[in-house]
Amino acid sequence: MDTPVIAFFAGTVGPMPGDGRPTGIFKLPVDGPVQIGIEGLIKDAQADRRVHGGPEKAVHHFPLENHRRLAAEFDEQAAGFVSGGMGENISTEGMTEGDVCIGDIYTVGSVRLQVSQPRSPCWKIDAKFDREGITRFVALHGIAGWYYRVLQTGSAEAGDVLKLVERNDNPFSLSDWWTLSRAPRVPLDVLQRLADTPGLTPAYREKVLQRIDWLRRNAPG
Repeated sequence: MDTPVIAFFAGTVGPMPGDGRPTGIFKLPVDGPVQIGIEGLIKDAQADRRVHGGPEKAVHHFPLENHRRLAAEFDEQAAGFVSGGMGENISTEGMTEGDVCIGDIYTVGSVRLQVSQPRSPCWKIDAKFDREGITRFVALHGIAGWYYRVLQTGSAEAGDVLKLVERNDNPFSLSDWWTLSRAPRVPLDVLQRLADTPGLTPAYREKVLQRIDWLRRNAPG
C-alpha cells in the first residue's frame, strides 16, 4: 500500500473557543520537511498528554475519506471537515480503518512508523465544531483515525509516500477493533488474539485483558 501524504500538520496549545479549556486540536500545515521524533512532530504540542501524544501515541493520522463522511452527515459544519480539521498530524486519501491494521509498519521520508491503536474520540471534537453528536458519530462508525509510535526518527514532507513495509501474520484491522469494541460478547480466543497482537499499546492491551477477565467472571451458567 503506497499512499502519498497530502500534508503534515502541527500546532500549539491554546484555548478552546467558548470555554477556554486548553487544546491542541487546531493545527496548521507544515511547509517543507518536518522533523519527527520519538514523541511526534517536533513542532507539535498536545494539551492533555494522558490521551494524546507521548511515545505510544506520537502521530495522529486521520484520512480525508473520514472528513467526507462527516461533512455529508453534518452539513452545517461541512466546511470544517478538511485536511487538518480533526487535529491530525497526517492527512491522506486512499487508506482508511478498513485498510490499516494494528502493528502495521510504514515508512515515509526517512521515518518508520508503527500503528499502535485507534484514536479515542473526545469532547474536543464537539467543542471545536460547536455541535453535539459528532464525537458520538465518530465512535459509532469507527472513523476516529489512528496513532503511530515512531520506530525510526527522521524527516518527511507533504508528497512523500506512506509505504506499508510490514504486517502481522494474523492481523486485526482497525475496523475489526471497532466492531469488537461494540459487540456485547466476543469469543475469548478472539479477544486474546487481539491482546497478543504485536504493536498494540500496553494501555489498550490492558483494556482487552480486563474485558477478557470480566467475560470469564460473568459467563452464562
